[in-house]
Amino acid sequence: MSIFVKRKTRDREMRSPQQSAEREFKRQFFGLLLVIVTWSLAMGWLLALATNAQSATPSAEIGTVDIVPAQYQLGQELYLENCSTCHIGLPPAVLPTQTWKNLLQDSQHYGAQLKPLVDPPRILVWKYLSTFSRVQLDDEETPYRLNNSRYFKALHPGVKLPRPVQLGSCVSCHPSASDYNFRRLTAEWK
Repeated sequence: MSIFVKRKTRDREMRSPQQSAEREFKRQFFGLLLVIVTWSLAMGWLLALATNAQSATPSAEIGTVDIVPAQYQLGQELYLENCSTCHIGLPPAVLPTQTWKNLLQDSQHYGAQLKPLVDPPRILVWKYLSTFSRVQLDDEETPYRLNNSRYFKALHPGVKLPRPVQLGSCVSCHPSASDYNFRRLTAEWK
């Protein structure tokens, strides 16, 4: 045996029980640390895969203009349930927040008498509409018709809109508008 191996063996024999316990503790600590790091990396990788899978979903499958987080989905469903039974439900961003607020508070809806929403559904619809609608400029008049909406006009540059613009007119360019899918366009606009 070499001198080095003999010395190492002799040092090991001379160690106290306390030193052996410390060495064992260090070994267990680093083992646990390795398990935690490996677990964290695996969870991060899985989370990244899940996130990328959602963002890789073709926009035709998403349907609506905005992807709605879970906390607003019930409000969106209630909005569509109450509004798209008579006409096509518009994406909230088409009109400013003030317009939506006025529409929710008024029982007169474009010449028709409506039963107003009551709380809590009204609150859920309001949270959805106010979150996804746009800000009204200070000098801007509150629009109640699509053809008066600054944002609607910005989204439809160069489009000859029928006079008067009606909510049913949306289907001529957005064939899935009745399903609240404004991403799908006719071949003419692709």
